[in-house]
Amino acid sequence: MDNRKSWIGSVVAILLIACWFISLFFLLNWQFSWTNPLVYLMVLMQMHLYTGLFITAHDAMHGTISANKNLNNFFGYLAVFLYAGFFYNRLYTKHHQHHNHVHTVNDPDFAPHGFWKWYFRFMLNYVTVTQLIIMAVAYNILKIWVPEQNLLLFWVLPSLLSTFQLFYFGTYLPHKGEHDNEYHSTTLRKNHFVAFITCYFFGYHLEHHQKPGMPWWQLYKTK
Repeated sequence: MDNRKSWIGSVVAILLIACWFISLFFLLNWQFSWTNPLVYLMVLMQMHLYTGLFITAHDAMHGTISANKNLNNFFGYLAVFLYAGFFYNRLYTKHHQHHNHVHTVNDPDFAPHGFWKWYFRFMLNYVTVTQLIIMAVAYNILKIWVPEQNLLLFWVLPSLLSTFQLFYFGTYLPHKGEHDNEYHSTTLRKNHFVAFITCYFFGYHLEHHQKPGMPWWQLYKTK
């Protein structure tokens, strides 16, 4: 990674994490009305920012945030812990198993089932009891100061919705069925706006497997 890309990767990671934090801070303190349509738009926006947190951690797993390994890993640990109390080293190991054993029994992201069975198997591969305890403790501490409806609507719900966003566009669509390439992957049709909105260009999935060292914000250049 050249110095310029390393610098940009760190800035992109900082901006995404900052946008997530600022948005969440505002939303948790928002005295909203259920009849305000902006509320539901903000849920979707927060979902997208949660997905951005995970994509940031994903880039760290491929060493594309910073050439400085400690800084790169720091962003990975921070992003994935903020996302849902995950541990970066566990996700790092499993994600590289996916790249090394794609579409096989040793691929933690693959299951030859329909959407729901595949989704639940996918989640069970990553969610741990420790993580659930961390999130439960965080929830009960936060609700001391934050209205519970705000917590559920803007902290819990967007995080859960983003798991479907990540799974559907980043795993299920690209890897379902059979493919005539060594990565057993397909890709979204070229539409950069749709690709960004759906999953930060991660729907360009064959391209990601072909060039895993390319950060998310450059993947559109491969199409």
